[in-house]
Amino acid sequence: MRPVAGSELRDLVKLSGLMLASGCAWYLGYVFADIIPEDTVSIAIQNLQNIGERPVIKAPLPKRQKCDHWSPCAPRSYAYRLLSGGGKEKMAKICFEDELLISEQRGNVGRGINIAIVNYKTGKVVSTKFFDMWEGDFSGEMTAFIKDAPQGSLLLMVTHDDGSARLKDDGKKAIEELGSKEIRNMKFRSSWVFIAAKGFKLPDNIEKEKINHSDNRKNRYSGWPAEIQIEGCIPDNLI
Repeated sequence: MRPVAGSELRDLVKLSGLMLASGCAWYLGYVFADIIPEDTVSIAIQNLQNIGERPVIKAPLPKRQKCDHWSPCAPRSYAYRLLSGGGKEKMAKICFEDELLISEQRGNVGRGINIAIVNYKTGKVVSTKFFDMWEGDFSGEMTAFIKDAPQGSLLLMVTHDDGSARLKDDGKKAIEELGSKEIRNMKFRSSWVFIAAKGFKLPDNIEKEKINHSDNRKNRYSGWPAEIQIEGCIPDNLI
């Protein structure tokens, strides 16, 4: 028999060592697989796969504000939002302190001038009514409704469809006395919104009135201008 050379012996030792290491690795893998739960291994593999991925940062949903304002009113303030009607189908709305005082949902909105009276001290609605200014004769009734509003009231007004055709001078004067700058400029089917105080003064820096006239070249709806709105916050310590 040929004697084993030194280099061959070294190769044989290396091969034996490699086989022994492979066997040990297989055995240890078998033991660990039997000891470690399968879901733990799956999680570890998933974590390895996620290394290097950019984390997904989700911005929190914005908190809804009263009357759908973009930003909240200061503490001890009333939130309001007035929206005129748009065409015949989109009805006017009056929101005060996140309560719809006049709306289609409440069933108390109609053609003409819609008015809500709010007790300023309590922030609660006193009365709501709409006055048709296209058919019938309701200008005098509306004038009386405004004049009968108690001192210390907020009056919120919006038009739907048309608020001018049968609006008489006494009605215009009653609204003008509340501070309106646009009531005498109202035309057929003008969109108009207005908030006023009776017996006290609203801050100069809040939005109180807006008007949009019908113009066949610019109208959003066939025969009617786009609806308009005003919104803002009224401090609760004015009186």
